[in-house]
Amino acid sequence: MLQRLAAYLRRPAASPRVAAVRCVSSGSVDITAPLNFWAGNRRTSQEKRDAENVYEPATGRVLCQLEPCGAVEVNQAVEAAKSAFGHWSKMSGMERARIMIEAAHIIESRREEIAEMEVVNNGKSITEARLDVDSARLCIEYYAGMASTLAGQHVQLPGGSFAYTRREPLGVCVGIGAWNYPFQIAAWKSAPALACGNSMVFKPSPVTPVTAVLLAELYTQAGAPEGLFNVVQGGQETGSLLCHHPDVAKVSFTGSVPTGKKIMEMASKGVKPVTLELGGKSPLLIFKDCDVENAVRGALMANFLSQGQVCSNATRVFVQRDILPEFMEEVVRRTQAIEIGDPLLESTRMGALVSRPHLERVLSFVDQAKKEGATVLCGGEPFIPSDPKLRGGYYMTPCVLGNCTDEMTCVKEEIFGPVMSVLSFESEEEVLRRANDTSLGLAAGVFTSDVRRAHRVVEHLKAGSCFINNYNITPVEVPFGGFKMSGIGRENGQVTIEYYSQLKTVFVEMGDVDSLF
Repeated sequence: MLQRLAAYLRRPAASPRVAAVRCVSSGSVDITAPLNFWAGNRRTSQEKRDAENVYEPATGRVLCQLEPCGAVEVNQAVEAAKSAFGHWSKMSGMERARIMIEAAHIIESRREEIAEMEVVNNGKSITEARLDVDSARLCIEYYAGMASTLAGQHVQLPGGSFAYTRREPLGVCVGIGAWNYPFQIAAWKSAPALACGNSMVFKPSPVTPVTAVLLAELYTQAGAPEGLFNVVQGGQETGSLLCHHPDVAKVSFTGSVPTGKKIMEMASKGVKPVTLELGGKSPLLIFKDCDVENAVRGALMANFLSQGQVCSNATRVFVQRDILPEFMEEVVRRTQAIEIGDPLLESTRMGALVSRPHLERVLSFVDQAKKEGATVLCGGEPFIPSDPKLRGGYYMTPCVLGNCTDEMTCVKEEIFGPVMSVLSFESEEEVLRRANDTSLGLAAGVFTSDVRRAHRVVEHLKAGSCFINNYNITPVEVPFGGFKMSGIGRENGQVTIEYYSQLKTVFVEMGDVDSLF
């Protein structure tokens, strides 16, 4: 999720952060180092299991082998986290903050390296990957600043007695990440957890296992106790072991609604709190009084970041009928101009989708949309780059669908790819009813020049993260999360501290016990 893409693109070409020397190229990386990490070191699995192939989306070649963790490895990682928690939780907020700030500085110094590995494993453009790394760093800096501010409350009671509250850490927290923002999500989950005095065991998606272990090494290099942030690789079995582990105090998950329901059910067995950041089918409402050029830019940002693989994307674009022709002409023109190709090239704006099965799934949605009567105005086809080494990659042309109706599959289901569905509307009341007609509620947006309408519409949108005259910006100072089946809890912002800590109340009697017995 990008913070200020436009600001980044306006940087001078000579900027050292833009004109960095490329250390890797697509198709040149082979990863042999272990991807599991606990107690301060990379680890190999002790139990023999079938290794799983991890692919490079840009080329389709095998990038590395994934060793999934079983019960033995999960227990070792949790034990390491439990041991680190004993020391970390007793440190002052300032002491924890110093280590977190150092980790942020290391991330900044290794920005290009981390971004390149994110591209190799995920397929997104290097432009976006750099901003993801920046978001991770800013998140750690933000919560480092909050670490020393955690405090309770003093309450005066009759007779000189009083009570006070203490905000205490939970213990060992589990983070389970998604494949669309591997490094950023690892930071978004670990930063508030560590600031509150917790330790963490993190499980990345098995599709993108590479960069979370870099974060684990960075924390250790910054001076964190061994075992403070651990990484275990694997799929459903590994996640289940983590959720059911008796020494795990909390689970935070980013991913699909069905998996989120399973996570919640497993955590309920131990009455463990959960944070769930799940799917979305978000609406973008574009009124006739808006700045159309700005609305077009917003619609593109709302649909095509990370090849459309963003949970908050506004893939239902409602355009008021009066400006529909003008909007469609410009949005199609701009979509057709998006440069697709090698994600490690500076000029590329759309890289590869994350996997072959996912690419085929997204393309099948386009086929279904055509069968149901939608018009493909542009894109929606496999794309084969001219570079021979990229011809096995998972590319498609970004798609705009017109003549869409609310009943179509492309409008009702989360596609999670570069497919924009455009619908028309007449009135504010009508579009609000249609926009809210979904079981999901992660995000929503409105473009209008009428400030009263903007706030009125946002008030009635049933979504946790709403945007006025912009879309898909996620400053770490602001809470992010959804309504309805899009999740529980929040990530980022001050409020997230409440999801990684617990409140203890202490009563202090200054007189004698007034007993009834």
